[in-house]
Amino acid sequence: MKYESQTGFAHDAPLSAGVLLTNLGTPDAPERKAVRRYLAEFLSDPRVVERPRWLWLPVLYGIILNLRPRRSAEAYAKIWSEEGSPLLAISRRLAKAVADALEQKVGATVPVALGMRYGNPSIESALESLRERGVSRIVALPLYPQYSSSTTGSTFDAIADVLTRWRWVPDLRFIAHYHDDADYIEALAASVRAWREKNGAGDKLLLSFHGIPQRYFDAGDPYHCHCQKTARLLAAALDLDADRMAISFQSRFGPEAWLKPYTDETLNAWAKAGLRRVDVAAPGFAADCLETLEEIAMQYAEAFREHGGELRYIPALNDEAVHVEALCQRLIREAGEWWRSESDSEDERILRLNRARALGAAR
Repeated sequence: MKYESQTGFAHDAPLSAGVLLTNLGTPDAPERKAVRRYLAEFLSDPRVVERPRWLWLPVLYGIILNLRPRRSAEAYAKIWSEEGSPLLAISRRLAKAVADALEQKVGATVPVALGMRYGNPSIESALESLRERGVSRIVALPLYPQYSSSTTGSTFDAIADVLTRWRWVPDLRFIAHYHDDADYIEALAASVRAWREKNGAGDKLLLSFHGIPQRYFDAGDPYHCHCQKTARLLAAALDLDADRMAISFQSRFGPEAWLKPYTDETLNAWAKAGLRRVDVAAPGFAADCLETLEEIAMQYAEAFREHGGELRYIPALNDEAVHVEALCQRLIREAGEWWRSESDSEDERILRLNRARALGAAR
């Protein structure tokens, strides 16, 4: 193993703290080639598809990557904007808003870098940008409120893989989940309240989370439990009983069983039961993306409309002020004393440098 040189190191450098925000990722363009490249990286992750590589990779490269990219590119094209991918554009705005808010709250500039688990900007480039800004303490916050091995666990793998090549590994605090964080729950509740005050309440509220294979849950993944607790806390905050709210799971892939009930089947049953106006929120998505804008707001809405009903999608928290506040409060609690620099004053840094020079250090 060859470790990278720590060219930016200096004994009088401040003990600077920064934030790494991560999200899933997106293709560079709504085109087959770009989508194929993205899907190849995503679906070859052993955390995402827990199958023997000798069995899965031939299927992935021989069948799936020859069929799925075109269909996925068409779906991405439906939601692509002048800013590009909605997920990336929103995540960038969110990162900037968090940086601005943290500066106000802690009284100092806090470097915030955005990295995508798959695609660009990469987690490696985000970590490198923090290192270039002199950050020696990093709080990593994957934008997945509910932990799953296939999302949060994979993000940790990616961060660790980069840091294994660094000569000087920074102090690292990793926020693995915030599914029951009071500020996050209140942000969700405030978002639903604001939307319903403007648009009126539907007959029922459905909370649709991204699914995972049932066998992942059976093997000990806490994702299902985290989703259930988020839903329970949100229902309490909104004062909704079981007759007015339900939970479901979307975006299943392949023939095996995933977490149930499925969102599409739930909505179909509601339509047949005579519900005419339903609201759908997706608390597991920090920023709107293909799964919310195209799958829920387009596919599911059209299917529900064919039954004579109306499906209204409540946008994700995105870069709304309540979301920024919730994330900042979580980061401040996690970083603790890292935001305070009294113990790393200029006098202390000069003294540290002089001691090092006395021992023969060049800088």
